Amino acid sequence: MPSEPTLSETPARPDTPPAGNPASVSLWDRVKPLTRNQTTMLLLVFVAMIAFFSAINPRFFSTAAFGNILQDWAPIMLLAVGQTFVIISGGIDLSVGSTLGLSGIACALTMRALNGGGQSATVCILAGLVVGALVGLAVGAVNAFLVTKVRLAPFIATLATMGAAAGFTLVVTGGTQIAEGPKEVILIGSTTYLSLFTVPVLVVILVTAIASVYLHRSRFGRWTYAIGSNGFAARGAGINVQRHLVKLYVLCGLTAGLAGVLVYFRLGSGSPTSGTGNELTAIAAVVIGGTSLTGGLGRMTGTVVGALIITSVLSGLIIIGVEPNWQQVVVGGLIALAVGIQGIGSSVRRQV
Repeated sequence: MPSEPTLSETPARPDTPPAGNPASVSLWDRVKPLTRNQTTMLLLVFVAMIAFFSAINPRFFSTAAFGNILQDWAPIMLLAVGQTFVIISGGIDLSVGSTLGLSGIACALTMRALNGGGQSATVCILAGLVVGALVGLAVGAVNAFLVTKVRLAPFIATLATMGAAAGFTLVVTGGTQIAEGPKEVILIGSTTYLSLFTVPVLVVILVTAIASVYLHRSRFGRWTYAIGSNGFAARGAGINVQRHLVKLYVLCGLTAGLAGVLVYFRLGSGSPTSGTGNELTAIAAVVIGGTSLTGGLGRMTGTVVGALIITSVLSGLIIIGVEPNWQQVVVGGLIALAVGIQGIGSSVRRQV
C-alpha cells in the first residue's frame, strides 16, 4: 500500500507563489485586495470621474469648483446621514426632500419675523435653526407613527408625508421665496476657510463623523443592523424594534430639517421648491455608497463618498454644458446601476 506523501513531497499549489520570492508576486495579486474594499473602489471611481470632467473642461479642476461641490454636498450629505440609518434598518424615507423645503421655509419665516421685529442677528439665527430642526423632527415623528402604529409600509407612509409636506410648503408661501432675514445669514453661508470650507460644510463634516461613530461603534448602530438583517430575530434577541424604528425616522427627519436650514443659509432665502428631487439624490448617495436597499448592510464612509460622487457628477454636467433637465435622468441611472451591481455581487457571493 503506497505511503502518504510527506509535507516535503506535497506539490505546491500552482497559484501559490514560492516563499521568500516577492518578485514572483504578480501586480494583480498586489492590487486584488484593494478591489475587495468598497470604499477604496468608490474613491477610485471618484478620482476617475474628476479626471474625466477636468479633461473635458479644465475649470472643473479648480479650488472654486471644489468649493461649490462641497457646498452642494453638505445638505445632500445631511439627508443621506439619516437615510443611511433608515435604509440599513430595512426601511426608506421618501419625504426628506419635502421636509428640507418645509424646514427651510419655516426657518426663513421665523428669521423674517424676528428680523422685522428688531431682534438681533444672533437671536434670529438661533431661533430659525431651532424652528427648522423642530419641523424636521415633527415630520419624522409623523413618519414613525405611520410606520410603527398605523403599520403602513415605509414606502407608502413616507410617500404620503412627502406629498403633504410639499403641498403645505406651497400653501404657506404661495409659491414665492421668503427672504428679508438678517444679512449675516449670507455671510455665514458663503465665507470660506482655506478657499474650500464654509461653516455649514464644517458642521456637516462634524455631524457625519459623530453619526459614523454612532452607527459603527454603539449599541444603537448594532441594533439598526440587526433589525435590517432580520427583524424577527432582532425581536427574539430582546430589541424593541418599534421603539428603535421611531428613533430612526425621527433622526432622519431631524437631519432633513437641518439640511433645510443649511440651504437657507446658502441661498439667503427660503424657496418652496428647494427640496424638489433631493430625496432621490440622497437615496442615490446612500445606494452608490454600498448600502443595500434590502437592509442590514452599509457603511457611513461609503455614503460620504457616494454623496461626493453624485454631487460631483451633477456639478460636472453643468460645467460641461449639459442641460439641468438631464440631471434627474443621470441620478436615476446611477441608482439603477448601483442596485444592479449590488445584485450581481449578492448573486456571486451566494454561488461561492
